[in-house]
Amino acid sequence: MKSYIHRNLGIALVLFFFLSGLCTYACEGESVIFKTDIADDATPAVLERILKADEQPVSEIKFEKGTYHFYPDKGFEHLCYISNHEDVLARTAFPLFDFENIVIDGQGSTFIFHGRMIPFIIEGGANITLQNFSIDWEIPFHSEGLVVGNNPKNKTIDLKYGDVDSYEIRNGELYFVKEYYEHTIGQNILFDPERRAIAYRAHDYGVSTTARVKVQHNIDKIKYKYEGDHQTIGQIQPGREGKMNAREIEPGVVRIQNQGKNVPPVGTILVSKGEKGLNRVSPAIRVTGVIGFNANNVTVHHANGMAIIAENSENLILDGFNVKPSGKRMLSTTADATHFVGCRGQVVLKNCTLTNQMDDAMNVHGTYQKVMDILGNKTIGIHVGHFEQQMFVIGRPNDKVGVVRLSDSFEPYAHLSIKLIQLINGRYQKITFNENLPPNIQSGDLIENLDAYPEVTVQNCTISGNRARGLLISTPRKTLVENNFFHTQMEAILVPVESSSWFESGSGSNLTIRNNVFQDCNHGGLNRGVIRFHTDEGNDKIAFKSIEITNNKFNQFDNYILEIANTDGLLFQGNSITNSGTFPQLHPDSPVVTIQASKNIDFRKNSYTGRATKMMETDDSLKGLKFR
Repeated sequence: MKSYIHRNLGIALVLFFFLSGLCTYACEGESVIFKTDIADDATPAVLERILKADEQPVSEIKFEKGTYHFYPDKGFEHLCYISNHEDVLARTAFPLFDFENIVIDGQGSTFIFHGRMIPFIIEGGANITLQNFSIDWEIPFHSEGLVVGNNPKNKTIDLKYGDVDSYEIRNGELYFVKEYYEHTIGQNILFDPERRAIAYRAHDYGVSTTARVKVQHNIDKIKYKYEGDHQTIGQIQPGREGKMNAREIEPGVVRIQNQGKNVPPVGTILVSKGEKGLNRVSPAIRVTGVIGFNANNVTVHHANGMAIIAENSENLILDGFNVKPSGKRMLSTTADATHFVGCRGQVVLKNCTLTNQMDDAMNVHGTYQKVMDILGNKTIGIHVGHFEQQMFVIGRPNDKVGVVRLSDSFEPYAHLSIKLIQLINGRYQKITFNENLPPNIQSGDLIENLDAYPEVTVQNCTISGNRARGLLISTPRKTLVENNFFHTQMEAILVPVESSSWFESGSGSNLTIRNNVFQDCNHGGLNRGVIRFHTDEGNDKIAFKSIEITNNKFNQFDNYILEIANTDGLLFQGNSITNSGTFPQLHPDSPVVTIQASKNIDFRKNSYTGRATKMMETDDSLKGLKFR
């Protein structure tokens, strides 16, 4: 079986076979139907047929409607470097490598996975369609504990766990033991079971599992020659130690002591997913290097990571793609519902329900990679900024790359085109360009792929109940956000330039946000705009252009609606802002709108019946601007 990228882990030459016309599985092939007689473990039968596709082409794989279980023991093993996830030696039942024109049709079936599997690994090829099935795990990768007692004075909470959450207490540390997997409390957040959403003021609560180390010797003498990443497993631990003190007070009920934060209210549910850097190992669908991907009427109830992560792919359409928890679970996926990095063409979400995931509903962006070395007239060495982007390839031959110095401008100061990329290791690559490097290029500059941004459409979707944001949009291409409903714990829509942690590139332009409903967003406790334009750089350069926000309804319990920074050209027209009264106000002194380092901002025909005493705060350049 072929792979769309061949790697030599010493020095890997990236050839980008997925777009160069390689022979793939034939466009015409037989239709295969699996019956429920394989349902107790469908992995061997499904995998056997997929692995025969070289000799016996297949164009459609159907399943008789039923519930099918998939176990990793006989799954296909494949090393995956996945953006915004841990790098894993994954097992799968659906290794779709270099397929063309294939449909996987569940005909209403439920696919239940067990342990550390990636249900669909789709690499290379074209015109791949998944439809009419749901994905779930028998035992989830997270744990949900009902708060049945608390003691604010002693900083203790009592958590009751159900039958699905098996646990052990080891030296005071609470471990949840799952199929082929275990995790600690680690990253966690509080849910409101009545609303089935992130709790009001969730940022005030939670469980703190680490403290500062009290005894260190010679740690300050450890020096790194090159730039490190203190989020990586090898560097994140120094200076931190576990402070968990857990004991069982009755079967299924655990008391946790030494909590630094406010203790969570009784009746809420603490959702835990384990330590950062260890808790994104099984996304539901991984798509990379694919031209044409469709997911129609597909529901993802759970995944350890994202429901779908798509990299370096083109024309992705999700219609009726739903992310929502099954049964009585609070949480769906432990990270984003959908995520698109380095994609191009069209990215479309329509008629989707994206709820209760532990991160954003959608994130669309490119990547910044940092110039580390100047290696000749045409070659640079680059550093991959985030440990969960290791081995990510920024582009393909002849893609246009911009060289950026964000302290000077968000626009590239030079343009180059890729000739060759060599992967030296996960964090270091050499890129050779067709042209000579600009004479003023220097270490610390960033590069971004100017061709690897898509047009984006988000229509008729429900985005609610989740931690973090609704939509993160970082693309200069035309984007339409229309007829959606938002109820998010943080911003509903964030348009960022993210250059300090995740290194997610792309300054938003040509963005239309219209006819949406925003209901009680930002209820987690942060004081931010429901729609927010923000850069990490903190300078006064223009990053965002040509924005229209029209005919939306904001029914908010708090004041802050619109946060504008570094923007040239924004129209806010025909919008209705009301006060819902759902929750007590968290920030009653905040204005409705703030504007910094921006110009050509226009307010027209908006209505306001909220509670704010101040409508707008601006910097000196826009002091005369009025909210109308």
